[in-house]
Amino acid sequence: MKSTLRISLKSGERIFVNGAVLRVDRKVAIEFLNDVTFLLENHVLQPEDANTPLKQLYFIAQMILINPEGAEQSTAMFRKSVIMLLNCFRNDEVLAELKRIDGLVASGRAFDALKAIRGLYATEDRILNSEEMPAATIEQIRREIAPWR
Repeated sequence: MKSTLRISLKSGERIFVNGAVLRVDRKVAIEFLNDVTFLLENHVLQPEDANTPLKQLYFIAQMILINPEGAEQSTAMFRKSVIMLLNCFRNDEVLAELKRIDGLVASGRAFDALKAIRGLYATEDRILNSEEMPAATIEQIRREIAPWR
């Protein structure tokens, strides 16, 4: 067994654990004694906030963790989205990181992929604001991903 992990939550805060949503009514510390898949509420992206290509990819990746029953379908959509993004982005840093992120998800490390995707947000913002990625491409990505939100 791996070492334990202790998480502190504030009153009213939610945590997503193995597909279940838990909300605590008071300040509490939770100690996980075995391997568990979880997301803290502040790392959960709401559908209306998935408004850029990488945030949409993040949303799909988080669904792999939040909804284990639909993980196979979410993983397939994730894979399709990564391929689309690899064909759209021109930035070498983003392309290399997308390939690494794809590998993380393929090896069952969606949680690590989420962290890596968040790390690309600033670069994506620069790209989108410099118009390095054509608006038509962004709209195509949004149309492809929209049914999954």
